[in-house]
Amino acid sequence: MLTQYMEQIETIGLNLFFASIFFFIGMAINDVLKQGNVPKFGRFIVWLVLFLGCAGFIVKGIIQITWEGSGIG
Repeated sequence: MLTQYMEQIETIGLNLFFASIFFFIGMAINDVLKQGNVPKFGRFIVWLVLFLGCAGFIVKGIIQITWEGSGIG
């Protein structure tokens, strides 16, 4: 039974791994911004770029699921 769901388990594990990597990147960036006394505009740009990276990853996953469900991929 476990071998039947191995691909799903791998996919979920990989997604959780990437989510944890994004979290740790965010924590590191937050620490660097606090210690570097970065102005508000610079902080906004940094967080915007980080958010867009996360959003792109999430959109990629949604597109992948949609395409696989419709038989394209």
